[in-house]
Amino acid sequence: MTVTLYDFWRSSAAYRLRVAFGLLGIDYQSVVVDLPSEQNRSPAHLARNPQGLVPAVEIDGMMMTQSLAILEYLDETRGAGFLPSDAVGRARVRTLSYAIAMEIHPVCNVSVAKFAVAHSGGGITMDSWMETFVGRGLAAYEALLDHPATGRFCHGDQVTMADICLIPQVYNARRWGVDISLHRRINAIMAELEEIPAVAAAHPDRHNSKG
Repeated sequence: MTVTLYDFWRSSAAYRLRVAFGLLGIDYQSVVVDLPSEQNRSPAHLARNPQGLVPAVEIDGMMMTQSLAILEYLDETRGAGFLPSDAVGRARVRTLSYAIAMEIHPVCNVSVAKFAVAHSGGGITMDSWMETFVGRGLAAYEALLDHPATGRFCHGDQVTMADICLIPQVYNARRWGVDISLHRRINAIMAELEEIPAVAAAHPDRHNSKG
């Protein structure tokens, strides 16, 4: 059965799933939902995802939304190893994942940032918004990685959901010129991750139809 990913190249949440599918060797059909032209607000896409967000994924005869829920589904149905087998490890990986997906990402969604800039009377720029919230969030993430369970990757020596969340967030930091050069653990983990072919193949530059 064909897996279909309703995708946008710069969506952090869709980027997570491109990484996951690549790591698992899952072939999928990509259908672009162009966010700048508001295709995500079309009746067709709202029928897939009433939130008007990407990704949406058609898999196993279901339409699924919310990238972390889909990652956990893949873990449970494909033996992905995105979550550790022990309860303490799972809690830590979820903590790291949520620190990005539920704290940094929502505030730094471009639509949220644009709204803040537009209503700030000139007091906020996109760059200053991203520097504040991405910078603060990744500094905290670096501190969370100061932990005995951190290994080659965020938790031990296997790619987990935490790494899959970190990859797009570091891309966003680089995109907005946020200085993360002093985050030794993040940079070491990213160096390991970027050597993985599936991670490299999921990069937005590989999926930008305009590029």
